[in-house]
Amino acid sequence: MRMNSNHYHTSVLLHTSVDGLEIKPNGVYVDVTFGGGGHSREILKQLGPNGKLVAFDRDKDAHQNSIADQRFTLMHSNYRFLKNYVMLSGVSEVDGILADLGVSSYQFDTAERGFSIRFESELDMRMDQTQKLTAKEVINEYPEQQLTQLFRLYGEIDNAPRVARLIATERKKQTIDTTEQLKLILQPMVYKPREQKFFAQVFQALRIEVNGELDSLKEFLNQSLEILKPGGRLVIISYHSLEDRLVKNFIRSGKFSGEAEKDFYGNSLSPFKLITRKAIVPNEEEIEVNNRARSAKLRIAEKI
Repeated sequence: MRMNSNHYHTSVLLHTSVDGLEIKPNGVYVDVTFGGGGHSREILKQLGPNGKLVAFDRDKDAHQNSIADQRFTLMHSNYRFLKNYVMLSGVSEVDGILADLGVSSYQFDTAERGFSIRFESELDMRMDQTQKLTAKEVINEYPEQQLTQLFRLYGEIDNAPRVARLIATERKKQTIDTTEQLKLILQPMVYKPREQKFFAQVFQALRIEVNGELDSLKEFLNQSLEILKPGGRLVIISYHSLEDRLVKNFIRSGKFSGEAEKDFYGNSLSPFKLITRKAIVPNEEEIEVNNRARSAKLRIAEKI
């Protein structure tokens, strides 16, 4: 049964991000995070009959929103395989790439997927449900030191060692199966005014680990540079500081850390020209309509 794509996900910064691509009617574009298809549909509106759009989504549920259009191809794949799958579709270079890195509203609101702190569910958090690694496996099988590292790095939790210790102690008594079990175990860590933020950080860390999100993002960014034509646009919406830092550094320097290399005359050797010097954020009106837009940051760059 086809779901209503508007209920699946409300696209953030829809027109601003698509406008950032500066679409050419006969161009070739990639939407690496198809989701509910909002960005893809807007891109198709601006493409002519000879234009082409390739989209990616690793979540099979998103493929129920696919678009019946001869200019459109939807790939069931992680965007870390961007280059290979774009070439498989018969394209070697593209005019623009768009990525909306957030978890979809559908994924958050479907209790059994385990992404949300609001519901009791199995500890899952897989974006691609064909993969084996789940949050349950991470919680129950990772060594305590490894848990400490992922909560510190991916959740940016100050007292990550204590989080890991509480989990390691409890799992000796019984398997930790559900989100509610995990929250109950970590209650001693909770400072009530920051309870929601704390659990959001815990869940973020697990989700990033389960889905390999930051490694995928790095591979995607490197490959985007390979397949973008000179003058092609890279448009990325991120939702937390770890993602945004990688994106910002990459478009400023072509690397994930450090400053751009400079030539003899002191000119930057970055492979991109920044179209947005600072991140674009949603206005109050959009946030009021779609609260999940509140943390979004949009950055746009053009390949030199």
